[in-house]
Parts: sequence; C-alpha cells; structure tokens
Amino acid sequence: MSLKGFSVPLSPEGRATLTPLPPWFYSGDLLVVDFEARPEVVAAVLPPWLEPDSADPGGCTAFFADWQYASETGEERLDPVRSQYREFILLVNAGYAGRPVSTCPYMYVDKDSSLARGWIQGWPKKLADVCITRAAPLQSPAAPRVEPGALFAGTLSANGRRLADASVTLEKVSENPVYLGSRTILNVRYFPQLAGGAQARPAVHELVRSILSGAQRTEVWEGQASLTFFPAPDQELDVFQPQRIRRGYRYSAAFRVDDLEVVERLV
Repeated sequence: MSLKGFSVPLSPEGRATLTPLPPWFYSGDLLVVDFEARPEVVAAVLPPWLEPDSADPGGCTAFFADWQYASETGEERLDPVRSQYREFILLVNAGYAGRPVSTCPYMYVDKDSSLARGWIQGWPKKLADVCITRAAPLQSPAAPRVEPGALFAGTLSANGRRLADASVTLEKVSENPVYLGSRTILNVRYFPQLAGGAQARPAVHELVRSILSGAQRTEVWEGQASLTFFPAPDQELDVFQPQRIRRGYRYSAAFRVDDLEVVERLV
C-alpha cells in the first residue's frame, strides 16, 4: 500500500497529513501598523536579489490576523479547531528589478497546519501565541464596533515571553490604505540538507512570489497606532523598534492560494 498526503506525515489514508492539497481558502480580520524602522536593520534582513527601497528604506508593516481556513472540500468549517488560527506577519519594504516589493523576515502562527502551509510557500513561520481584539455588531464594552473612536489591539508572545504589543484607534475609512498584498511579496523558500556533510548546500533555496487569487476586502479603516517590540533570547524582532509610527489599519479579507512563482534560484 502506498502512503498518501500532500505534506508529512504521509499515511495509508492520507488523513494524517498536516495540510491537504491546495487550493487553500482564507477569510479573516487584520490589524495593521505601518511604521519605519532603522534603514540598516531593514537592509540586514533582505535576501539575495533584493535591495533597499530607495524611496522608503526603513518601511515596515506589522500584521495581526485572525483567520479561518478551509481546503476545497470546506470540511474544516465543520471542525473549527482545525480551521481557526491567528498569526503575526512582519513585512519590510524592498526593491527588486527596479520595482517596489516587500519581503517577510519573521512570521508567527499558533497552529501547526498553518506552519506547514507557510513553509511550503516560503513564509518563515514559527509557533507563537497571537491575539487581536474582535469586532462585534452590537454595542458592548466587551467588543468595539467598526466606527470612529473604536480601539483595537494585538499581542504576540512566544516561549513565555511577550514579543509585541500594538493598538489602532479607528478614525475614518482610508483613501490610501496599506493592506496585505498592496505590494508584491517576495519570500525565500529554504529547506536544508543534513545527509552526507551537505549542510552548507540547502536542498531548496529560492526566491518566490506569493500568489493570492480571488482577493476581496472590506473597507479599510485607518487611525492612530502604537507598536512596541520586546527583546527575547531566541527572537530578533526588537531590532525593528519603530522609529516612527505612520498609520494603523483594520479590515477583513478573503483570498485563495493555489500557486507560487519561483523568481530566482539561490543555489
């Protein structure tokens, strides 16, 4: 009997795989803080072929997201523990072939299935705890509505240590929003080798373009924001301590993932 599955673990029936075959569908709420870090910090994390963005060398964006995911069958919606997860994404601005792009040096998620999908796509995910304020349609001290003056917050922690705090106070619908996918995203897909003393020659090392199809989003609200990173011995987020907070945003989005483009081979 052959073993089945799109990712490990492979198994006789294929149900044990961490993630099934794409397409993968996502819907969720995002809290966003657009900010400036020190340009030399941003330059230090750029992969080969990318260069600092000459128009915005310190530009960064932090995303706190509360997602619901489903495969093509949609069965995960009937088992919410499998479909719901939260994540934190740090994107930094860069240039590639004379065009503005962004890349993700660090990313955190609270579900192993999302971790697997991320590594397959070139997102450098690590496990962590991520929380964001949820909106509600009814007036209550327990949850804000999406309206002027509403305060939303996000937190990130890993291995018992707080890594990031953020807040956004909504003011108005944005006329020039920052959102996931507003720039082309180029990431590094990397898988090392262990056998035969080949540790210095990765099995996979390539620059890839994320392809999000069928993207939809609600109105994007904007407002004043705050963002603080904290040090930890096994993390490097704190070097991105904001030098200037630009704006914060809050919106909902939906899209699908079923493809990836290899832009450059790095081995």
